[in-house]
Amino acid sequence: MRIMKAILFDPFSGASGDMTIGCLIDLGADAGKVKKAMELAADVDVGIFKTSKKGISAQSVNVTVRKEGSLAFPEIIERISSLSLNSEIVSDALSVFNILGKAEAKVHGTALEKLHFHELGQEDAIADIIGACTAFHDLGLKDHRIYCTPVSVGRGFVEFSHGKFPVPAPAALEILKEYSLPWKSGPVEGELLTPTGAALLAYFVNEKGECAQMKAERVGYGAGSRDSAVPNVLRIISGEIDDALISDRIEVLETNVDDVTGQVLGNLIEVMLKEGALDAAVIPATMKKGRSGHLIQVITKIQDSGRLVRKIIEETGSLGVRIIPIKHRLIAQREILDVKLTINSREFPVCIKIARDLNGVLLNISPEFEDCKKTALSAGIPVRDVIRLAEEEARKSFS
Repeated sequence: MRIMKAILFDPFSGASGDMTIGCLIDLGADAGKVKKAMELAADVDVGIFKTSKKGISAQSVNVTVRKEGSLAFPEIIERISSLSLNSEIVSDALSVFNILGKAEAKVHGTALEKLHFHELGQEDAIADIIGACTAFHDLGLKDHRIYCTPVSVGRGFVEFSHGKFPVPAPAALEILKEYSLPWKSGPVEGELLTPTGAALLAYFVNEKGECAQMKAERVGYGAGSRDSAVPNVLRIISGEIDDALISDRIEVLETNVDDVTGQVLGNLIEVMLKEGALDAAVIPATMKKGRSGHLIQVITKIQDSGRLVRKIIEETGSLGVRIIPIKHRLIAQREILDVKLTINSREFPVCIKIARDLNGVLLNISPEFEDCKKTALSAGIPVRDVIRLAEEEARKSFS
């Protein structure tokens, strides 16, 4: 078992710069240090205080701009580079601004060095990014595994000076795409994910896929500026994970049938495996009115669900298939290797399935049954003896 420190961002109500700072402060970052860095970097006044969103206590960060203005991208980079802050904070802030700047430049069809417009140059955007990077370093999260659940982006349209755009905003969508951050619409009307919030998540999150099994230790909430039907907060969870096993996302397909023959069900398993299912099973079941039937279960990668559902319906005549999302499963690393068995002065190859954790610890050895069966027939000994010999040889070779 290898225990690692982990962080999970949970943007069920979106994310913005001030929400990110708030949740990091609520998790334990020094509010005074963050406020000082923000006011040093930008022409702003910062207020940090506790508030409540739908009964959830959260940290609120309020940024008041003293003087509105617009800066070109190179001017922002120059200002941040000259700040008398920890070099790692400055480096991270520059990286976040590059993520944001590249997205905005692509959306507007301009070169990054020529990017110059009000949205990017706002003093509060500079303050938010410096504040988030300061809080992140104050918590010492650099060596943590950092995950993110799907980002809720809201619904409807967002207003810009040049017109309305559907949520998520173009720059936020570009960042979601470029950094493969999972997202979903809803749960309320309006823009929940800002480009700054998207850029911060894109930079901080260093693990793709679902978070492994986690033991939560601390939880922080950062409040958004407006109220909505759901608590407008960004939640962050810190804890420990056992990362010796691989986290994998799957779905389970299920349907009940009571008028399908055993031959068809047996063939269905073969069809499912041939079509790419990870596993398939047919389980006897007692159904309504005491009728005998079967529960069909198929484990599949998410991207294969639609195709396999159609195959199940075609093969069985079922009128519907349930799709059950599994948040994650933990699996071992697997490899197929060969051993050679010497029986009665003859040599026989047998495939062996080897399972290890990410630390290389051997978890299981399983000889391929068809190879063992073929060897047993040829050598004239029981198949169970071949399996035993193959396991013994594999343990000598691969332990």
